[in-house]
Amino acid sequence: MGNAELLSIHVHPVKAFRGQAPREAVVEPWGLAGDRRWVLIDDGGKVVTQRQQPRLALAAAELVPGGVQLSGPGLEPLTVPVPEAAGTVTLDIFGTKVEGVLAGDFAHAWCSAYLGVPARLVHMDDPATRRPVDPGYALPGETVSFADACPLLLTSAASLDALNSLIAEDGLAEEGPLPMNRFRPNVVVGGTAPWAEDGWRRIAVGEVEFRVAKMCGRCVVTTTDQETAARGREPLRTLGRHRRIGGSLIFGQHLVPRSLGTIRVGDPVRVLD
Repeated sequence: MGNAELLSIHVHPVKAFRGQAPREAVVEPWGLAGDRRWVLIDDGGKVVTQRQQPRLALAAAELVPGGVQLSGPGLEPLTVPVPEAAGTVTLDIFGTKVEGVLAGDFAHAWCSAYLGVPARLVHMDDPATRRPVDPGYALPGETVSFADACPLLLTSAASLDALNSLIAEDGLAEEGPLPMNRFRPNVVVGGTAPWAEDGWRRIAVGEVEFRVAKMCGRCVVTTTDQETAARGREPLRTLGRHRRIGGSLIFGQHLVPRSLGTIRVGDPVRVLD
């Protein structure tokens, strides 16, 4: 594969909020340390993401000692400490029931004010036990945070370049080129051929080994401009024409850690299988 390397790392402390791009991150069994350990739920306990609330693209979450800081247009930033695990609430994430711990009422009030509808903030207290990886793609004992399916999502710069070329060719050039933040990855790899990641089964990023569990089927969130929260038609229109695999529109690969450690921007990326 030549000189493939890790171009960037992305941690999203609150699912669906804007995240951070650290130079390094600790890999835990259920994902990058701090990634998607918090989530919003509605009155009925269902997880709220940019699918329902594109305005979440404009809210940011930053890890701070002992908790997370929320910020968003029109509101003062709010620091929310990790709640005491006094009891749990059941939430519904894409049809799966998961237990979490509610943050304080002040956090719910901030989130509700931001969205204009009732919302509560929930923390995953014990990712080692709370939520198994999708059983169709998991090995025994693998767990995940509040991420969509698997602990990490990988994308490649070459594949984004190829996709943007297709968008330009197919006639919706006014919506392109799209930035990588549309796809909300954890790790972005450079130095590969376009779509090379489709054939990977096992990789190493620096000293940390990952299993490639499945391709990532994309949803309406990718059509949401992460700077304005406006929705368009791309990339789903072009993915539908060129990247429809097994009934899904594919961009990126889901990873499960097979070893632990720290990954750093610039680390070599090696294909093991």
